[in-house]
Amino acid sequence: IAEAGHEASREKLVAGLYAREMLIARPLLQALTQDKPPVLLIDELDRADEPFEAFLLEVLSEFQITIPELGTIKALQPPIVVLTSNRTREIHDAVKRRCLYHWVAFPDAARELQILQRRVPDAGPALARQIVAFVQKLREIELYKLPGIAETIDWTRALMQLDTVVLDPRVIQDTLGVLLKYQDDIAKLQGSEAARILEQVRSAAH
Repeated sequence: IAEAGHEASREKLVAGLYAREMLIARPLLQALTQDKPPVLLIDELDRADEPFEAFLLEVLSEFQITIPELGTIKALQPPIVVLTSNRTREIHDAVKRRCLYHWVAFPDAARELQILQRRVPDAGPALARQIVAFVQKLREIELYKLPGIAETIDWTRALMQLDTVVLDPRVIQDTLGVLLKYQDDIAKLQGSEAARILEQVRSAAH
């Protein structure tokens, strides 16, 4: 449009397109251009592709981003970077070398109950304790994907929608798809296995 109106030469127009004000700053660039050190969370890095990992190397080691058309933009204040991974694939060693590693295990029953009561305060105490005990037992079984805290919370909310007061085999069977995300895992819990775990939970409560 500008060329048709003879407002500027092609060279000036192209130069203007690659000016800094034409760049939309995404989270990585935003984190590098703050006056105070921000916290940059890169969640579930294992779900990103390898080219993105390679791109991150410059950010993690030099706290800068190189944009060919603009040059290098270096952090005013290096951000505090937190990476998470669920190990659906292995993260490249070059990324690991730039990080301090910390394994976050599943919480014990007491801690999980605290989290559940805070996130779903309307859940009755008896139901909340049964849910946590059942999920804790479930994590002792060899499954393709063990349920995490998010699944515990989602399952509790689903059970409350069904006006569940205490767990029983029928309601567990009907709601396993909230707790487990793979058909093979659901099939393993169908029938007597879920009832067996529930019986263990009830016995431990007494």
